[in-house]
Amino acid sequence: MVSGPVPHGLAGLYLASGVAFLRAEETVFEAMVTGWRAQLIGGRGLREDYVTGVVRAVKQFHAHSGSWPWLWSAGEFDEWMLDLVSVRQLAPSTIRGYQQAVAQFCDYLTSPHYGWVAECEQRFGTHPIQVCHGWNTTRHLQDYEGRPGRRPLTREELQALFDRADAEVERRLVSGRKGALPAYRDAVLLKVTYAWGLRANEAVHLDVTDFYRNAHAPEFGQFGILHVRHGKSSKGSPPKRRSVVTLRDWAVESVKDYLEHVWPLMRAEDSTAMWLSERGTRLRTRELSDRFAEYRDDLGLDRVLSPHALRHSYATHLIEEGVDPKFVQQQLGHQHQSTTSIYTKVSGDFANTMMRDALKRLRPQTEGEG
Repeated sequence: MVSGPVPHGLAGLYLASGVAFLRAEETVFEAMVTGWRAQLIGGRGLREDYVTGVVRAVKQFHAHSGSWPWLWSAGEFDEWMLDLVSVRQLAPSTIRGYQQAVAQFCDYLTSPHYGWVAECEQRFGTHPIQVCHGWNTTRHLQDYEGRPGRRPLTREELQALFDRADAEVERRLVSGRKGALPAYRDAVLLKVTYAWGLRANEAVHLDVTDFYRNAHAPEFGQFGILHVRHGKSSKGSPPKRRSVVTLRDWAVESVKDYLEHVWPLMRAEDSTAMWLSERGTRLRTRELSDRFAEYRDDLGLDRVLSPHALRHSYATHLIEEGVDPKFVQQQLGHQHQSTTSIYTKVSGDFANTMMRDALKRLRPQTEGEG
């Protein structure tokens, strides 16, 4: 007997006790999924899109196994994993996401709070078990499992990218072609993404009202702090917010000029969105990625580079300039320093400088020992 408020996902809310169904297995399975979805959204407050993704993963396992959750076994799960790894060759992060989805679903079914064990015992003479264990799931051994070729831009590459973006504005103006305003918008967007260390989704969702004064940096005026409202969420939770302190004066000047001369000409009525398309809608991450790719390819840079390289570059360049890694971590919104470390790849010149400094410190000690 469950005391207190009725928990979301309770079996009794989705199945009438003692009622025989024409297609019992299918009916119970759908009730399980519906109850789990309600528990994730109503009980835990997770996002609809996240919940849709994990439910899809569970249904994929169901289809692959050809059996019902109260009959699932670790062996069937192992076979599915073998298919995902060897046949479909999915990325480790994707595979782990599938594993976590099935593990969470099994946790829900086997929990005494929701009544599914008793329901299955009554109807099918057996009950669901947890099929995901430490020996058949992938542990998160590192923070970054993306494409290893991705890296920060060198300072020369970054400058070339900004120059190419600025040149596009001039080219369209001189030729009399349409699109000078969008080209100017994109040039500033690329600079803002780098100068505040933003993810692409964070950048495109900026509003002009997201900038604030910083009493400790009055020289930046109203652009001393950038409030990021659409930070990366975790496991379906709402977007994380953070405040990023402004550090680059040239970026402030670029934003000022854009807001004064270009944004009013593109602004939709009553909209505070900072980046608008020609149709008056908020710019999407795809449009940022497309423009970055266009300039990247024109410059002959590595095709593996994406707008996220600007965020990597932000972190790397700050570390090279001697900024405290803890401060960089806070600016990026990382919970752990280990995550920030994978964003930084110092240049060869910086590494050589650090090596020479270390040798200078070590040499007197070595000579003294002799």
